[in-house]
Amino acid sequence: MRQPRSGQGKRRGLGPRIPATKLRKQQAALANVDQITGAKIPKSFVFSRGKLPSTLRHLQQDLRKVMLPYTALNLKEKKRNNLKDFVNVAGPLGVTHFLILSNPKSLPHLRFANSPQGPTFTFQIEEYALAADIANSQKRPRCPPGIFKNSPLVVLSGFSGLGNPFESLVEYFQHMVPAVDPSTVKLAECQRILLLKYDKEKEVIDFRHYSIKLQPVGVSRRIRKLMQNNQVPDLRDLKDVSDYVTKAGYGSESEVDDETATVSLPSDVDKLNKASRKSAVRLQEVGPRMTMRLVKVEGGLCSGDVLYPWPVAKEAVGKGEATEEEIEGQEETEDGLEDGSEDEMEE
Repeated sequence: MRQPRSGQGKRRGLGPRIPATKLRKQQAALANVDQITGAKIPKSFVFSRGKLPSTLRHLQQDLRKVMLPYTALNLKEKKRNNLKDFVNVAGPLGVTHFLILSNPKSLPHLRFANSPQGPTFTFQIEEYALAADIANSQKRPRCPPGIFKNSPLVVLSGFSGLGNPFESLVEYFQHMVPAVDPSTVKLAECQRILLLKYDKEKEVIDFRHYSIKLQPVGVSRRIRKLMQNNQVPDLRDLKDVSDYVTKAGYGSESEVDDETATVSLPSDVDKLNKASRKSAVRLQEVGPRMTMRLVKVEGGLCSGDVLYPWPVAKEAVGKGEATEEEIEGQEETEDGLEDGSEDEMEE
């Protein structure tokens, strides 16, 4: 039943009515801020410039999954969209980082850029493998949908003592995903790791994406499945319940315990991994996998002063790199992105 109004803009016992437009702005502002740390949540767009082959299109979709949940998984692009269109949409949605794939005449490139003013780090992708390729190479691939509900933990290795531009690159990678407060983070939310390792000999960066799995030490696989599935096992061919546990040998049903990968949890994670017992940390690669070489650093957003050149072919990157308009090969347009990307980022 509706409450009668006691005055203009007021409802009895409920206070003044907030306009819908103002309420949406307040909700959008709260969605862009971490409620625990109070810091701005970094969000990203992963898109391409120019025409890509099907394998790079799949790589683009894999990179979007890596950046979940603060990215547009189903971002729709038009051929006529230029870089300004993405910048104009990024502002109201709180998008701070761009990952831009392109495919020049040499090797494919991946640009990491800060929106809207830069800098931009251009990488040459020397080798890559899709998430589907990684899964096909594994005997028991593991990629549950629930691991993408939270951002990955970024782990950097081998970047110490390199100086610029790698110092600014490390800062970019650190702020690409929300910061983690060790005192308040929930262990159940730590489901993925994004590893970026610099090889000083080859001068390349290895990009790896893993899922994190905790297994209680000393518990057989049958018991783990029984507790996780909450289903009554089939005991028709067994004389006693103990046969279910000891069948095929207790040792063969449990995995080898490695002391170096064993940790004591500060709090309970789930039914199996309790703070009262030790758990083994297992990492399984999810993909995609890339080997990248830094070839160019620009002071602006895909423009500006070149801060770090690398001797490669002129048509690829370098001081004479093709402009954004030449890569697109399309006329500028004021048309925005297709419906769907903005609503998804607001969610």
